[in-house]
Amino acid sequence: MVKNGTRLQSQVCETQVIVIRTGEGLDDLRAGGVPMIPVGDAKSDGPIPDPALCAGNVMGKRYVGENGAEVLVTKAGAGTLTIGDAPLAIKDAKPLPASD
Repeated sequence: MVKNGTRLQSQVCETQVIVIRTGEGLDDLRAGGVPMIPVGDAKSDGPIPDPALCAGNVMGKRYVGENGAEVLVTKAGAGTLTIGDAPLAIKDAKPLPASD
């Protein structure tokens, strides 16, 4: 079970994230179609990224899933972030109130 504050890294690119809010299915968080592993664990040589899931991600942006899961990208990479096969979306910033 992935918990808030868990740091994960991709096995196929340079992507690293911190879990901000856990959600259903976050145990299946992937980058480039390959499951992510805890930071510090050894990357295996076998996996290759899915070419359809290489749109990349942006450092410093929060990505959210349909189930409410949220991760913060701490190191950008080439892999698209997904939970299973469902891509995560960049979380929009809340507009500031107008100051008239």
